[in-house]
Amino acid sequence: MTLGAEIFNSENLMPLDPQAQQLLEQLASAGAPPLHTLSPVEARQATSTMFRVPPEKEEPVARIENRTIPGPAGAIPVRVYTPSGSGPFPVLVYIHGGGWVICDLDTHDAACRSLTNRAGCVTVSVDYRLAPEHKFPAAVEDSYAATLWVAEHAAEFNGDPARVAVGGDSAGGNLAAVVALMARDRGKPNLCFQLLVYPATDGSLSTESMRAFKEYFLTPELVRYFWHHYMRSDADRKDPLASPAMAGNFKGLAPALIITAEFDPLRDEGEAYAEKLRAAGVPVTVTRYNGMIHGFFTMADVLDQGKKAVAESAAALKKAFSRS
Repeated sequence: MTLGAEIFNSENLMPLDPQAQQLLEQLASAGAPPLHTLSPVEARQATSTMFRVPPEKEEPVARIENRTIPGPAGAIPVRVYTPSGSGPFPVLVYIHGGGWVICDLDTHDAACRSLTNRAGCVTVSVDYRLAPEHKFPAAVEDSYAATLWVAEHAAEFNGDPARVAVGGDSAGGNLAAVVALMARDRGKPNLCFQLLVYPATDGSLSTESMRAFKEYFLTPELVRYFWHHYMRSDADRKDPLASPAMAGNFKGLAPALIITAEFDPLRDEGEAYAEKLRAAGVPVTVTRYNGMIHGFFTMADVLDQGKKAVAESAAALKKAFSRS
């Protein structure tokens, strides 16, 4: 499809995926209050089990280690997933979503297990500081520091420092894109790929998809809630470290796969970011999953298109790692 030039038209939408529809109906029937009406602590409690796979359904991984690494404001918890094999393995630094406010290592455990096995890489999942206790740019600083540490200490966990990628979903996709910008501008680490799953890229919140999709899991009210808690002030929304789409230069960035969901307020800004990368000569693939809602990537246990997106991501990572 042609990105950036597409005119939004609700008549062009595919039907909502039946599995996504069923999931939305289940969530509605639960009668829980909307997340944007809760305090951050309450929102974390309400979503702490939403993305978790029951222990009996956890995908086995050769090795998992919880550890801490140095950060700009103290230790950063990380979880290191190692696949089967002898290594040294390529490395994916994975930054979880959750609007910079909610979610943690556990909520994204299933996705990290799947990517580790399918891409044949060590995955280092980063538990960055959350807002509003730690406003912008705390999450950025932690994410970049963790990525740099991983590249410099890859040998400690049988990783290959010459094959390091960064990735994340939603707010994690935002942070992954920002880390890629910082890595280019600061000259390190040398990233071979960026995996951006329905990333938040533009704090102006002015796209057509933001205005159109008001009832599909992630709502515009919830997006504004997350940005409100993350920012120190509205002026921060124009900072490229908060809104990577506002960076002045996109040349020389790591190749990217950008995944979007059709019924997602963040859809248009993710696809517009892909256009900015492509216009700057950055190799980029963008895949829109029709009929899907925000969050489907981390709900692959109940959404078949989530499984497909994880498989596509792993294949893209393997290809990037083989070229590095």
